[in-house]
Amino acid sequence: MTSPLRNDRFLRALRREPVDCTPVWLMRQAGRYLPEYRATRARAGSFLGMAKNPEVACEVTLQPLARFDLDAAILFSDILTVPDAMGLGLYFVDGEGPKFQRPIRDAAAVAQLAVPDMETELGYVMDAVRLIRRELDGKVPLIGFSGSPWTLACYMVEGGGSKDYARIKAMALNAPQALHRLLEVVTDAVVAYLAAQRAAGAQALQVFDTWGGVLSPAMYREFSLPYLSRIARELERGEGAQRTPLILFGRGNGPYVAELAATGTEGVGVDWTIALEEAVRAGGGRVALQGNLDPTTLYGTPEAITTEVGKVLDSYAAGNGGSREGHVFNLGHGMSPDMNPDHVAVLVDAVHRLSRR
Repeated sequence: MTSPLRNDRFLRALRREPVDCTPVWLMRQAGRYLPEYRATRARAGSFLGMAKNPEVACEVTLQPLARFDLDAAILFSDILTVPDAMGLGLYFVDGEGPKFQRPIRDAAAVAQLAVPDMETELGYVMDAVRLIRRELDGKVPLIGFSGSPWTLACYMVEGGGSKDYARIKAMALNAPQALHRLLEVVTDAVVAYLAAQRAAGAQALQVFDTWGGVLSPAMYREFSLPYLSRIARELERGEGAQRTPLILFGRGNGPYVAELAATGTEGVGVDWTIALEEAVRAGGGRVALQGNLDPTTLYGTPEAITTEVGKVLDSYAAGNGGSREGHVFNLGHGMSPDMNPDHVAVLVDAVHRLSRR
């Protein structure tokens, strides 16, 4: 039995209901910029060792909430858990990031893929969600998440990170049917993964389309947008005040806000390369918006951070007829390891103080 929520302004904002102030959470709020995170990671031995241990994942998820007055927690995990569970062999190289032992390079490899079982191959994620919900005890909502089909496919085909995405773009050009088949099975897995997190206790869900912005408009509308639309359409989320909101976030997605708003998602997260004022107008009142402070603002002085927070809040209100409803404050992407935790405290305080109704 879980406790009722004591702070629901994040969920209310996603439903575009009145709130006492704009809610705020931050992408990568649990991460290497926190000394307590670094200590936990040293004890756990590796990033994967943390992510695959529900007790450690819970500990890390809660660390930023002990420091900052955040309005949501986000599950500590990684977007690549799904392809790992599909048998690609995820590992991490210091200084280089994630790699796969068995990348997908042709139609034959695509044909071998299947949707993993969520309570066995990915049971550690669901166990973490259940444990975090219990430990949060109603303090704030818990966000579950997944990578987008396109972004996961990038890692699966490239075998890791990439500067030019040459392999997957070559597949899009030379074997589009194979790529669409890959995206179909990954979408099936993402829908099942998010549904399982919801069943385990996640109260909101976010899809990270981190690499959607590397595509041309025509390719985005062929290889990313239709699969995001499928998730929004097929993911069962409930009804009314009990509905579990979905946020579609993407780097470089500014030109597509209107199309993302038409998918049926509850929220669209945008990066810092579009003014929120423009994004609100493009959304047409159909969705809440999340974002979109440039993360590098956190390298500024406390005074500069406060000024920039005010600009983001005002930009949203300017596009929304002066109203601040329907806005979740966030960064336009994740935090970096060398950021100062004291500056995060300034940001969170400024959001609440400057937006207080």
